[in-house]
This record gives sequence, C-alpha cells and structure tokens, in this order.
Amino acid sequence: MDPATQMVIDGQQAFGMINAILWTMLRTGALLMAAPLIGTRAVSVRVRVIIAGALAMALAPLLPGTPDRIAFDASTVLNVARELAVGASMGFMLRLAFEAGAMAGELISQGTGLAFAQMSDPLRGVNSGVVGQWFYLAFGLLFFTANGHLALVSLLVDSYRSLPIGTALPDVQQMLEVAPMLFGHVLRAAVGLALPVMVAMLAVNLAFGVLGRAAPALNPIQLGLPTALLLGLFLLALLAGELGPPVQRVFDLSFDAARQLTL
Repeated sequence: MDPATQMVIDGQQAFGMINAILWTMLRTGALLMAAPLIGTRAVSVRVRVIIAGALAMALAPLLPGTPDRIAFDASTVLNVARELAVGASMGFMLRLAFEAGAMAGELISQGTGLAFAQMSDPLRGVNSGVVGQWFYLAFGLLFFTANGHLALVSLLVDSYRSLPIGTALPDVQQMLEVAPMLFGHVLRAAVGLALPVMVAMLAVNLAFGVLGRAAPALNPIQLGLPTALLLGLFLLALLAGELGPPVQRVFDLSFDAARQLTL
C-alpha cells in the first residue's frame, strides 16, 4: 500500500477513535461531576476530567457506534445536551443515597445535643453537624467496600447499551417520576437509620424531665447533657456495626433508579 494512503487511513482511524472518546466522555464526565464522593469539592475538576478520560478510553471500544462526526448543528447540540442530562441524572440518583446518611446524622445530632457542633463540610459544600459528616463518610467507605465503584462502571456500560449515543430519550414522564419515588425511599431510609437512637434519646430526655419536676435541687440539666452525649456516642458505636445491610438496600434502590432512567 502506498505510504500516503496508509497515512490517510491511519489518520481517519485516529480521528474516529478521538470522536468516540469525546462522545463517551460527555455522559461519563457528567456522571462523575454529579456522583457522590468523586463529584464533590474534595476532588478537583482536573482529577475528575482525567478519570472521565481514562474511563472513556477504556469503554469506547466496547460501546455501540457513535455519531460519525461532530458538527455545529442542531442535531449535535441536542445529542450533547442529551448525553449530559443522562449522565448528570444518573449521578444525582446515586448522590441521593448518600444524602440519606447525612440526614440520619442530622436527626441523631438533634437528639444527642451535638447539633451545635457545626463545621464546614468539604464534601457537600455546606455547614453540617459532625455526626452528619461522619455518616456521609461511613456511606462512602461502605460504598467502596461493597464494590460500588465497579457497579458504577457497570451502570455506565448498561446505560450505553440500553440508550446508545444519538438515540432519543425514553418516556420523559417516566424519567420524571423516578426521582420523587427515590426521594421518598431515601427519607424513609434516613429516618429508619436514626430512629433507634432518636427513640432512646427521647426516653432519656423524658426521664430527666420527670426528674427535674420531682427533684429540682439535683439540677438535671447539668446531668442530662453529658449523659445524653455519652449515651449518644455509645449508641452510635452500636449502630456503626449494623449499618451494612440498610445502607446496601439504599445503594440498591439508587442504582435501580439510575437504571430506570435509560430504560
């Protein structure tokens, strides 16, 4: 084969690979930008772009065909917007699972008297209680322990197979119903995690309230706060050993909701 012809063919193959990688990076990058832990302020944008590029290069040869070219027309703009919307929606579904842990921590903080210990949360970008941040980190550790990062890559590959690049979105009404349903499950999961500690602390507060009415000279306020703190920390230590199954159920719900977006 003529060297010039060989160079042209190699150049076309190279541009085809770059085109496939760029199209794959759209959904992958949007997913990582909205995903928990990786999509937080604790991870710089440069690192997220590098991870998205590495995943795109690894997944592009395994995925269905991509549009032949990238042009500045209405079709390309709609395809780009569709890819970004699908990736960000799936990442948002996964982030809701972590918000269940943060909400459970805030509810426990209110009962144990630790709500006054507020500090800047670098992962969520807000001021939250120490217990809420601890729950968020615990959810992150359990996520990686349960191979959630591998399930995230599997979710991404399945989304490309069920909704290839350039195809129309499924029923939009069904997609809009997924987030409210998952939000309800997240609220119930958060209350379910915090309910044992909340009930125990409510019983303690009621006991000291009755003690305060019966014997005001004992000054139950000074006794109640340290007792509530110690008991709350003890209950948190017991709860830490039982977090696995309920947290796994929340993760399963979030992954199922993310898959429903592309069905």
